[in-house]
Amino acid sequence: MKIADKKTSAEKMVREALMKAKQYADYNIFTFLNEENAIKKAREIDEKIARGEEVGRLAGVPYALKDNFLSPEGQTTASAHILEGFVSPVTATAVKKLEDEGAIMIGRTNMDAFAHGSSTESSYYGPTLNAHDRERVAGGSSGGSAVAVALGIVEFATGTDTGGSIRQPASFNGVYGLKPTYGTISRYGVVAMASSTDCIGFFANTPEDINLLMEIASGQDPKDMTTLPDYYNTTKLTNKNVKIGIIKDFDNESVDPDIRKALTRKINSLKTKGHEIVELEMPTLKYALAAYYIIVPAEIASNLSRYDGVRYGFRSEKSEDLDALYKNTRSEGFMPENKRRIMIGNFVLSSGFYDAYFLKAAKVRTLIVQEYEKAFEKCDYILSPVTPSPAFKLGAKTNDPVAMYLEDAMTVPLNLAGVPGLTIPAGKTEDGIALGLQLVGPRRSDKALIAFAKELQDE
Repeated sequence: MKIADKKTSAEKMVREALMKAKQYADYNIFTFLNEENAIKKAREIDEKIARGEEVGRLAGVPYALKDNFLSPEGQTTASAHILEGFVSPVTATAVKKLEDEGAIMIGRTNMDAFAHGSSTESSYYGPTLNAHDRERVAGGSSGGSAVAVALGIVEFATGTDTGGSIRQPASFNGVYGLKPTYGTISRYGVVAMASSTDCIGFFANTPEDINLLMEIASGQDPKDMTTLPDYYNTTKLTNKNVKIGIIKDFDNESVDPDIRKALTRKINSLKTKGHEIVELEMPTLKYALAAYYIIVPAEIASNLSRYDGVRYGFRSEKSEDLDALYKNTRSEGFMPENKRRIMIGNFVLSSGFYDAYFLKAAKVRTLIVQEYEKAFEKCDYILSPVTPSPAFKLGAKTNDPVAMYLEDAMTVPLNLAGVPGLTIPAGKTEDGIALGLQLVGPRRSDKALIAFAKELQDE
């Protein structure tokens, strides 16, 4: 990752990034450009370098911040109307760690409102366009961050992954995207979607950059009691004689032929390098999507209950009393997908349906955790598609929520199990549409997983 030094000016790097952001303005990547503050911070870093003072490992590196990370710079809206106008009084732990090392946020990226979506089409600010085909979706919910990296505006961007929201847009735009082991990076200061599956991660162009970002951002945080002590490796770092699991249940006609070909190419390449391929049967994974869309909406309904128009954000002006204020603010402020998930969540948590739906989904989640544990007794890593198909056309699935949810069929099992997953670029279709594959490891194998990703890089 290119950092500022006596030969490379931080201000020059930041100005170039801002210029590119404006050049690609019609892709609708950013909800806010942090121009004045970014240039000011860059000048301060250049002055430190000129004085011979120490600077951080990310000195002057411009980066893009997904719009659900709290920071006093710009409004934190999570691309939702109901948070319009909200300026955070606190800074997310992950943001503080990055900026303590000298990274400079040039802007906030567009996303599905409250991270509810798989295409960035449910953003209050409109959809972000795919980096390689302007008629296709960027993926979601972290679509803006993925496109910012894919178009070379910034060297890295932050993302959140609750059911594939980093890995899927990374695949759709041809960049690396990591969902770490649950709890590796603090969630403090990040707008919550579903607290038991939310993970903080990154987009970058190389595994080495992802590793550096993880070293900086990970670690225990007293403000987030779910954080793990450290970012370290619990599996072998050697790249020799590795066993790679291939999930038979994901190799079927529902997977696009181009993705199946990309997977076959990688398998053959790994065999050539002396690695062993192990076929896995993981039948419980077919229930993961159903369990996910019960557990996650339940947590969403709880987390979104705080937005009422009283304390911060958007407030409806049509209200004559408190009850009408709540109803009108939430009705006008939430996007249709937000409302859909709130309704599902409240339904599965309601009296008479908790045992029938939520409790059963929680039991399925336990079975999925156990299935991954058994799988990793047979192999070191698992290689699979990220999604059943490449990036789809804008508007193709906006009126079909079930079709949109099916986009997550191969990503949500990892969030339910808490294991890490890394999207690796896997070439393009003949039409130039980016393809990606997903490398999965056991819990807390993040460092080894990233190291092994170099093996899957195209020669």
